[in-house]
Order: sequence, then structure tokens, then C-alpha cells
Amino acid sequence: MQQMSLQGKMQMETFQWESRNGSSPGLALRNALRYFPPEIQKKLVLEFAEELRLYGHIYMYRFFPDIEMRAYPIKDYPCKTKSAAAIMLMIMNNLDPSVAQFPQELVTYGGNGQVFSNWAQFWLVMQYLSEMTEEQTLVMYSGHPLGLFPSHRYAPRLIITNGMVIPNYSTRDEYEKMFALGVTMYGQMTAGSYCYIGPQGIVHGTVLTVLNAGRRYLKAEDLSGKVFVTSGLGGMSGAQAKAAVIAGCVGIIAEVDEAALLKRYKQGWLMEISNNLDHCIARLRDARKNKIALSLGYHGNVVDLCLRRHVAAINRLADKGMFFWDYGNAFLLEAQRAGADVEKKGGNKTEFRYPSYVQHIMGDIFSLGFGPFRWVCTSGDPQDLSTTDSIAMSVLEDSIRRGVSTSVKQQYHDNIRWIREAGRHSLVVGSQARILYSDQRGRVSIAVAINRAISEGRIKVCLFPPDMSPGNSFSLLTDMAVQNFVGDAFRGATWVALHNGGGVGWGEVINGGFGLVLDGSTEAEERAKMMLSWDVSNGVNGMWHEKCTIFTLIDFLNVMLKVTLPQKVADEDILEQALQS
Repeated sequence: MQQMSLQGKMQMETFQWESRNGSSPGLALRNALRYFPPEIQKKLVLEFAEELRLYGHIYMYRFFPDIEMRAYPIKDYPCKTKSAAAIMLMIMNNLDPSVAQFPQELVTYGGNGQVFSNWAQFWLVMQYLSEMTEEQTLVMYSGHPLGLFPSHRYAPRLIITNGMVIPNYSTRDEYEKMFALGVTMYGQMTAGSYCYIGPQGIVHGTVLTVLNAGRRYLKAEDLSGKVFVTSGLGGMSGAQAKAAVIAGCVGIIAEVDEAALLKRYKQGWLMEISNNLDHCIARLRDARKNKIALSLGYHGNVVDLCLRRHVAAINRLADKGMFFWDYGNAFLLEAQRAGADVEKKGGNKTEFRYPSYVQHIMGDIFSLGFGPFRWVCTSGDPQDLSTTDSIAMSVLEDSIRRGVSTSVKQQYHDNIRWIREAGRHSLVVGSQARILYSDQRGRVSIAVAINRAISEGRIKVCLFPPDMSPGNSFSLLTDMAVQNFVGDAFRGATWVALHNGGGVGWGEVINGGFGLVLDGSTEAEERAKMMLSWDVSNGVNGMWHEKCTIFTLIDFLNVMLKVTLPQKVADEDILEQALQS
């Protein structure tokens, strides 16, 4: 039989590829070749075509860096402005193999949360940042560096948008087509905004979730002897093992990917691993009886066969007293699509019989004005991180002494406990970073205190990576995220980012956030005060509904601040009367 020619093979593969996703492979190749001069395009095109055929996307593997990818001390980066060096540090941290889930595909976490769409973009961005001055701004379109544009020293050094698609086309199918063409990408919350701090970033939120789940469901402050069963030990879900131990309970975590399981075990995030269910149950019972904090990784599936079987098991256990919540992976939504029994009786199609962790647990924390607040010590010196930990604890303790409400005091105490535990649990993976949850007063005070410590020479340059604010409390609206993005930009942010789908899924949410570099200057302190106050106040006002008590927490000491407060509907009967008239 005559062998098919290379051209014939490519034509057949082109037909198959086009049939799968409806996009043009020729256009995908054309888009990729635009980064290279004509004299080398012929050499690259066959490689790129092969990548497209095999992986459905052109990653440009040949340009994978041969340098050790990690967060080097800021002084090691060639730059004309420390802001650019700080951004380069964060980019390399996002691609550090000890941090990133699939570094060769530029995926930091979440399976497809990318830093860039291909390696040509990485090299271009690093070059631009090394050349950037305080009079320029780098503009990023879904991984593509549009270029350096003239601006001014008070403008952001970097503007990022990822996946900004006209709403009618913001579907998963359209994403697959556009991603294959190389014209958009999914940046998750912190991958494409260059601010992931490793799994520690989610450990703290998980600790708070577990602690407050104990308070809500078990009426317990002490979780020793309590059991937390979950699944996943990947880039984000790996936090669950550490969180269980810090919270003091027994954590059993199933993971189907042995590589992910072993990675967490070698990092010290898992205390034990097993592939034997009987052994797991025996260890669970022993740890529960003796009230030993334990994280045990089970190599296997949390349930076999299908989502419907999984939900059936959950329903049976819930009927016997188990408390279940969806922890941010859209499990209930996907289970509903699979035909599982998860719908809430009398509810609409987006209401489920079980709550999400935001609805039942973290929502109460958010309603107090608290949210994730992170910083990175760009020196790479662990002692700097220890110093900032002490500063943050002192600020929170001082706030308690000056007087706060009981609910706010509890959150401050939880975060003080967290900082004390964090240093003992080897949470740093990659950059020297820390996270805590704080309100407006705490955020501003901590940033100012750290900036002053830099000016006094106690620590070196520090940065606050972007905190990504989602759409507001009306779940289909995204005004708050967009206003965050824009408002942070002209109030002093070093960089700002706007994402489609961060943390939830493409087309499901919009996230906006910022990054801020502190260098010890008076200007940096003023930027921190103005921008952080806006960032929190905007989030507060985005929750504009009568059940929200968060408005009492806004700092009204600034006479320039005037907000529209919601009024309570005093008589519920008038609503029904109006509808029946």
C-alpha cells in the first residue's frame, strides 16, 4: 500500500482537528507564527502543527527555559524599576515546578489556569519588563503582550485582561475554539495575574472554612476528634491536608493521581498515605478516639463509577447526620447536569439541597468585610517573612485592644492563631509569602506597618499580590469586579488584572484585583491607604442588600466618603399586597 505523503497526513489531521472543535488549524498556526520573523517560520511550522494535532494547542515547547524557574531575590532581576522586577519574580514563582501544576504547559493550578498561552509570550514579557521604566505601562491581552505604552509614574506598570469575551460567546465551547487558536486563555484567579503564592494561598481559607463549619454544624470550637472527609490533593485542593491538621481534626483526603499524592507527601503536607481502605478506616478510628490531628491521603477515588452514585452516597450519609458542603469545584452543578438528586425542593435550577462553602460558611466572614490578604517578601529571606508575621500579629492584637465587635474579634483571633501556626507548618512553597484574612482596618494598618518597617531597614521590598474580587452579591452581576479593577488602577496599584471565570469556571464569574509594591517610601504608604481603602469599601458596597450588616464596618472617618445605604423593608406584607393588586 502506498504510504500517505506528509502533506496528506497533515490534511487528514487538519480535518480531524477541525471536526473536533470547529476552529481553523491554519489560523492557529498563523497566529503562532506571528511572533517570529519569516526566516525561521518554515522551521517552526511543522513543530507547531504537531503540537496542535497532539494537544489541541500550540505551547511552543522548544522555547521552554533551560534556567531554573523559581522566585529569585528581587535584586537578581535586570530592571529599570523595582516594580518590574517584582512582577518578574511573581511570574517565575507561578512557573516554579514546585509550585506549578503543569509548568511546561504554563499551567499554575486548576488543570488549565495559565500564566501565558505559549512560551514566546513568556520571553517577550520578561524582555519588556527588564526594559520598562516608571514612565511606561505593559498591556497584556489574554497572555499576549501588546507592548509597552507611554504613561506616568503614578499609573500601573501592568494592565492584565484574561478571557474578556462578549457575554453571548462566553461559553465553554467557544473557549475551547479560541484557546486552540491561541487568542484567549483561562487565567484562573491568580495564575494569569502572576500572583499565586503556592497552596498556602488556599490553606488559610480552608482552615477558616473547617473551623467555621465546626462552629456552624457541630457547635464546636475544638475540632479534635472530629472527622473531615474530602477529595483532591492538587494545586489548590492540596491545601485540605494541611488545613485539617492546623484546625486540629482528622482529615481523610482521596486522590486518584498518585503523582499529586506523593508530591504532597514529600512536601510534608500529608502525614500518611495509603491505598488500603481498611487501613484508612482503622487509622481514622484510632485518631478520632485519641483526638490526634491527622492528615491521611488515600490513593483512590472518593467514589467509583459516576456522579449520580456519588450523590446517592452523600444523601444517605447526610440522612444519618453527616454535614456536606460543595467546596468550590462546582460539584453540585456538574452533578445536577449528570441527573443526580441534588436539587432543592421548591428551589430554582441554581438552588441545591446542599450549600456551597460560601453560602453557609465563608459568606458570614465576607459579610464582616474580611477577605484574603497576601504579601510576598521579595528578598527571598525567611527572616523577612518572620518579621512581617510579627508585624501582622501586633497590628491585629492592637486592633482588639482598641475595641471591635465580638464577631470581628473572633475573626482576628482566628487569624492570629493562623499566623502563629503558619510558621510551624512549613507552608512556604516557592516565594516567601503569607496570607491572612482581614477587614479594611486590618489591611491598611498591616500594609502601612510593613512599609514603615521597610523604610526603617528592618525588612526589604515587599509586595501585595492581587486579591481577586468576584462579581457582587447579585450572582449574575459583575459591576463590583470591574469597578475594583478600574478603581485600583487609578488609586495607586502597581498592576491590575481582570479575569473571566477565576476559580469557578469560564463564563461563570468575573474577577478583578490588584498588586501593590511597597518600597518604604511615603508615596507607597499613601498608595496603600488610598487603594486598599477603596478595594474593601467597593467590595462592601457591592453587597447591597438589606440583610448585610457589613455597612457598619466601613471606615466613615474619611469625610470624603459618602455611600448609599440600603434601607430595610419594614413591612413584608406590602410586597405581597402590591403583587396581588
